[in-house]
Amino acid sequence: MTDGALPLIWRKFGERYDLDGNFCETCKTAYFPARTVCPKCRRKGKLVAQKMPKNGKIVSFTEVFSGPAGFENEVPYFIAIIELENKTKLLSQIVDSEKEKVKIGAKVEKVFRKISDIDPEGPIAYGYKFKIVE
Repeated sequence: MTDGALPLIWRKFGERYDLDGNFCETCKTAYFPARTVCPKCRRKGKLVAQKMPKNGKIVSFTEVFSGPAGFENEVPYFIAIIELENKTKLLSQIVDSEKEKVKIGAKVEKVFRKISDIDPEGPIAYGYKFKIVE
């Protein structure tokens, strides 16, 4: 991998690093990840780029005890469906939070964390996760 390739990784995946999505100006609906066509309006929709809010709340969650390949050493951990302030929902891991605070309705904020480093000679993948805020 050349020195110039690493910046390309984060520039190419704005949804992973900055929660880049989009918003349909026709039906006033936000989408994450970004869509190429509004699912509601179809061709009549006018989609514009929009960063998603960094805050939200947990609407559902589960504790994972048997992680998939690459996450075996992280168990147990929580994953949750997060409803952002603009009503968009996404799935994310909950980190840096006390177990008893992970519950439906808990307020969360986006944090930037390591996602994986499966390939010992490849780049480390970073992205968003969420943590509980008081």
